[in-house]
Formats: sequence, C-alpha cells, structure tokens
Amino acid sequence: MPSYTVTVATGSQWFAGTDDYVYLTLEGTAGCSERHLLDKPFYNDFERGAVDSYDVTVEEDLGEIQLIKIEKRKYWYQDDWYLKYMTVKTPVGDYLEFPCYRWITDEKEIVLRDGRAKLPRDDKTQILKQHRCKELETRQKTYRWKEWHPGFPLSIDAHSHSDLPRDIQFDNEKGVDFILNYSKAMENLYVNRFMHMFQSSWSDFADFERIFVRISNTISEYVMQHWKEDFMFGYQFLNGCNPVLIRRCTEIPKKLPVTMDMVECSLERNLTLEEEVKQGNIFIVDYELLDGVDANKTDPCTMQYLAAPICLLYKNLENKIVPIAIQLGQEPGPDNPIFLPSDATYDWLLAKIWVRSSDFHIHQTVTHLLRTHLVSEVFSIAMFRQLPAVHPLFKLLVPHMRFTIAINTKAREQLICECGLFDKANATGGGGHVQMVQKAMKDLTYSSLCFPEEIKAKGMDSKEDVPYYYYRDDGIKVWEAIKSFAEDVIQIYYESDEVVCEDVELQAFVKDIYVYGMRGVKASGFPKMIRTREKLAEYLTVIIFTTSAQHAAVNFGQYDWCSWIPNAPPTMRRPPPTEKGTVTIEQIVESLPDRGRSCWHLGAVWALSQFQDNELFLGMYPDEHFVEKPVKEAMAKFRKNLDEIVNAIAERNKNKKLPYYYLSPDRIPNSVAV
Repeated sequence: MPSYTVTVATGSQWFAGTDDYVYLTLEGTAGCSERHLLDKPFYNDFERGAVDSYDVTVEEDLGEIQLIKIEKRKYWYQDDWYLKYMTVKTPVGDYLEFPCYRWITDEKEIVLRDGRAKLPRDDKTQILKQHRCKELETRQKTYRWKEWHPGFPLSIDAHSHSDLPRDIQFDNEKGVDFILNYSKAMENLYVNRFMHMFQSSWSDFADFERIFVRISNTISEYVMQHWKEDFMFGYQFLNGCNPVLIRRCTEIPKKLPVTMDMVECSLERNLTLEEEVKQGNIFIVDYELLDGVDANKTDPCTMQYLAAPICLLYKNLENKIVPIAIQLGQEPGPDNPIFLPSDATYDWLLAKIWVRSSDFHIHQTVTHLLRTHLVSEVFSIAMFRQLPAVHPLFKLLVPHMRFTIAINTKAREQLICECGLFDKANATGGGGHVQMVQKAMKDLTYSSLCFPEEIKAKGMDSKEDVPYYYYRDDGIKVWEAIKSFAEDVIQIYYESDEVVCEDVELQAFVKDIYVYGMRGVKASGFPKMIRTREKLAEYLTVIIFTTSAQHAAVNFGQYDWCSWIPNAPPTMRRPPPTEKGTVTIEQIVESLPDRGRSCWHLGAVWALSQFQDNELFLGMYPDEHFVEKPVKEAMAKFRKNLDEIVNAIAERNKNKKLPYYYLSPDRIPNSVAV
C-alpha cells in the first residue's frame, strides 16, 4: 500500500502550538485519502517551533497531490495554531512543499495548495480553479473596505486591533500599544518627573537639556549643539526626516515679494536674485497646505497656533543650502513681514522655529501618515482581496504587508482618533490632522510615488547641481535594486505583455487600489489596469519601495531630528510674530511647547523610531512562500545588490558628523509595522 510522509512545521511565535485534534486529508488527481488523525491532546506534537513527521498510508496511489486539507477540532478551549508549512514525500520519492504561514483559529477546514506559484491561466483542473475562487470569496468577506473619514483613502473595516483577522494581527499586541509604549518611553527617558508641571514653560533653551541628558545620541546631540545655525536648518530639508518638500525655485512666487535689496547680503556670486534663480541656485519650501487648518483647541487652558510659511533657500559657494528669506503666512502684507538672516538674532531664530514646527506637522500627517501608512494599507487590503496565496504577486508582496493593517488599526484606535494621543502634544490634533490629509489627497498621485520621477519633478535630480542630497542618492539605488528584483520575478511568470493583460486577478488588484484606495479620482494618475511587463515592474516597485524604503526614510529619523524640541516643536503656544524687532528670548521660550507636551512629544518620537522585535529588513524572506529555484536565485541576486548598497553607504558615512543611514537596506524594514 502506498505511503506518503507528511512533515508539519509549527511557528515559533508564543502560543503558536496546539493541543487540539488535528486531521489531514490528501487530495490528488487520482483520488482522496481518508481523513487521518495527526495529533490529539497530550500527544505533545505541534509544539511551538516543532517540526513533526507522519506516515500516511492509502489504499491506492493518489496521483499528483493537488491539495492538503487540514482540520483542527478543539479539545477543551479554543487553541490557535500557527502552521508554517507542510511537505509531502510521495511514494516515488518526490517532495512537495505546501506553504501556509497562517493562524488556524477555529474549526473550519483549511485547504493548502503546493508552493509553486500559478497565474489564473495556469490552473487547468476544476478543483484548482474552484479552490482559487473560494479563497478569494472568503477573503473578500473578511477584508472589507471602510471610510474612516471623508476624503481619506479607504481603510480596513475594523473598529479595533482585536477585530482584525488573526493572520494580520500582531503576535504580541502589547508590543504596539501606543499608550503603553509612550508611557514606557517617558519612563525610560526619565522625563516623567516633569509631567506634574504639565503646562509650565521651560526657563530657557538650556532648560530643555534637562530632558535631553539621558537620551543623547550622535545626531540628536549634534542637532542640539547646532540647531540655531542656518546650515543645520537648510541641511534638514535634504537629509532630515522630511526630505521630500524642497524643490528648485524656477520663479519667485508673487505671494512672496522678496526683493534683491532684501537678500543681496546673502547672495555670494555677484548675481541678481533673478539670475540666481535662472542658474538653479534658489530653492523653495512652501507650507501652503497648513493655511486654514484649525489649530488644536482640545485644551482650553493652552492656546495653540499654526502657520503656513514660505521659505526661500540658497545654494552658497560651499554648496550648502541655507535660508535667505522666510514669510510666516501665505498672504503678503504689513503684518506678515519677510524675515531675513540680516534681521535681529531672535527675529530670525523664531522665524526658523516656525518653519521647523510647520515642517514637523507636514511630516507627521502627510509625508508619514498619508503617504506611507495609509497608502500601504490600501495596497495590503487590495492584495488580500484580489490575489490568492498561489499567485506569484501575492507571494512577492505579502512580506511587505506584514503588520501594516494592524499598526494602522491600532493608530486609529489610540493615536489619531478623537481624544487620542495625537491630541496631547500636537497643534494639528483635535481634527487639524484630518483636514490636512483631506487637503493633501489632491497631491497624492501615482507619479509622486515613483521615486525618481518625483525627485526630477522637483528639479532635485542633478548630483552636480544639488550635492549632498543623500536621501535622493540612496533612494535611487534602493529603487533600482527593487525594480531589478521585480523585473526578474515578472520574467519568470509573465512571458509576454499579453499574459499581463490576461491576468484577471492582477487587473482586479490594480482596480481595487484605484477605485477604493484612491477613490476613483482620475487626477491621481493611478492606473486602472496594467498592460505591459514594464509597467507592472514599475507598479510593483512603487508598492515595495513605499512600504519599505520610503517609510524607513521618513520614520526612523524622528528621534534623531525631533528629540531636540526647539528644532521640531510639535506645537506653538503664541501666534507668529507680525512685526520685526520685538522678539525676545522669553517670547521664544513661551512659544515653545510646555513641559508636559515636550515629554509626550519626546516619548512619541522615541517610540516611533524603534524597530520592531525580530524586525525583518529589506530582502529578508524567512517565510518561504516561493519554492521555485529561479525565484530563489532572483532573491539571492536582490540581497547581493542590497549588500553592495549597504557597503557603499557605510563607506560614505565614515567619519561623518552627520551620517545618513535611513536608506541603508540593513535598516529598512520590509514593511510599515511601526
């Protein structure tokens, strides 16, 4: 009688093992096995991290094994089980791999296909076609779209983390409890002692160092020492945690009536302002999005303020980017002066602080929340709804969707919800952040997520004209490595553009993103369908780059650049100055966040800058969804390319006082998970 050897690998997560009854059925082209009991209570099989083997004897050869059916029946209480994979050794000695990497949580039957990736056109038998359709039908009932706020990208239909499907929940929910993490961060940073003085002002800049001593690091300490300098102010637009706003100025806007007389002392080439513009030496950052956004009014005891500055910058003869003019409002007028480096010291310093505070708000809500977290969630939901586990693009993308829906759900539950933690310290709390996302949606375009295209659109693509823009340089390298990997995978499964067009699941995935994620807005430029392998490679690169590299670039530098609070004030407690010559050091300190809000802010940027436990970085794919040799070779090539980028970045950073490492692949998590 033929015998099959079945190997079962249980996950290493806490509580991954099971003491329930587990049954197995093998289904092949020539028939089905009987239902076999693999495990029952007190057998001590399927323990956490275990690999167990069983012999399954059948009456007759089953032919080519197509499906494995697994049932788990509870013994005493509901006992979740994380199944990594199963392998089957056939009577003729062939090995088949059946990836799972899912939680089995109830008494429903789970059906696995072997690990070879298949497009819809590759399935010839009715049983495989039905399995494919049934999986998607079930997923579409489980992963439903929901509007969290009007005008937002749609998100998952779940009120809390515990409502999510078990497969996409965090292994340990406490690890991503924002309230717990922020409190722990403040305790670790030794700032709890200031919380009883919540609304009191700091005495002076030196007073801020009292919460800084225990937590200094190379970059944050350098920021603390040099934050007042124009060089440091300008450098952050290139390589800080929000390096996405600066663009080359091709024409001085009418709403910023800067004259040659104003800036002549800042220009170093004996050229007029207009000539400097033409030569490409003038840059601009405009915070117009903040104009009209409501400031936080959740605390009646503390007034909070926002501004919408315009900042003009100049590339000097040392190729450093420095500010030369700042207007704190969008409408020019006598009560909206243009501040200059030649002004009184505190006038100029306060103007720069206002820009840094505005930059913080755009960074948190638009650059970080909208353009990485919310967009990545759209990709994740669409993937689960439209791509079955056997699809090569599901296998490619699923590592880059790990915990994304979970972290966003947790954020909506605790962080950015009404009366959430975001309201405690941020001037855009209390609803301002919602207004910002709604306004920013008009600029959320497909081309703006194509990294090289966006850099070029801002006029920032030339290394010769704009040196020391490490975000651009490293980002291009990582983008090209990801694109090369995507192209290699596409070549394996899509032999022609025609095959791309015929892939109904791929087209449904793309359509879901456009219709639900981007709300069907034609101006977004998101494709409704994909017709070529070249376009598919770009599309996949956008997804993987956004969920990994882009998020890393704008998330993990938050502590470095924002922990010195005068460099990134989360709120301002006095309105912007409306005239020159009146600013004092006391006025600046009274404008900056009070002690309590400073502590909350510090806890936030610390917690958000930490990697997850057991973080998986770009190119690390321990879950073997792919089993084919050509794909594994493509993965090895990808890792080799990434290693070369790591080495190049490490070499460049040697002996730098301000190293740039946020886009080093060994520091880029695979997915948005924090």
